[in-house]
Amino acid sequence: MTDETYAEAAEAPQLSDAPLSMDELAKVIARDIPEGSFVNLGIGQPTKIADHLPAELGVILHTENGMLGMGRKAEGDEVDADLTNAGKVPVVETPGCSYFHHADSFAMMRGGHLDVCVLGAFQVAHTGDLANWSTGKPGDIPAVGGAMDLAIGAKDVFVMMSLFAKNGEAKLVEACTMPLTGVGCVSRVYTDHAVFDLGPDGATVRETYGITLAELRERVAVELH
Repeated sequence: MTDETYAEAAEAPQLSDAPLSMDELAKVIARDIPEGSFVNLGIGQPTKIADHLPAELGVILHTENGMLGMGRKAEGDEVDADLTNAGKVPVVETPGCSYFHHADSFAMMRGGHLDVCVLGAFQVAHTGDLANWSTGKPGDIPAVGGAMDLAIGAKDVFVMMSLFAKNGEAKLVEACTMPLTGVGCVSRVYTDHAVFDLGPDGATVRETYGITLAELRERVAVELH
């Protein structure tokens, strides 16, 4: 690590006195989505990001079940049972939205047409390897969906997850022990305690929430720059 990189890590700002809720984390991710991007939000917590994207940013959301121009979660009379995201959550349309065959949707994903995708994860290695479709435990039901296509097809892959599992172990690891979704594909990890940039040189802390960099280094068993 260079002196300049070390200085940047030493100054990684702690931006709150407590870990973020998933809704608060969704706001942080929405803040970092580039204007005018084509974005896929994975099933589960990442779909919350749609509720925090200002319309004026011109971000166009893609969902693998065949919609381009997906809006936020539908409420009340807006709910249409036939208009959902890939996680079966009712959503609203945005002006100019379009619908297409499932195969066309996957062609968009595999063809490099998405700027960003945001996925959940069981584990992420500090070099960007992703494990998010199975824990590998006997009896677990594998649920890869379109994760492999997104992980390899999107130009940038962000992960949204809690940093620590129920047993207290960090999900940001030296090497994934669960079945891999993709190798070296994750560029950034957003968690309730910190945001990390990943790359060939490992993990760099961008900002923290309710935890100091020194405390992170004690609890996460990878080198943090």
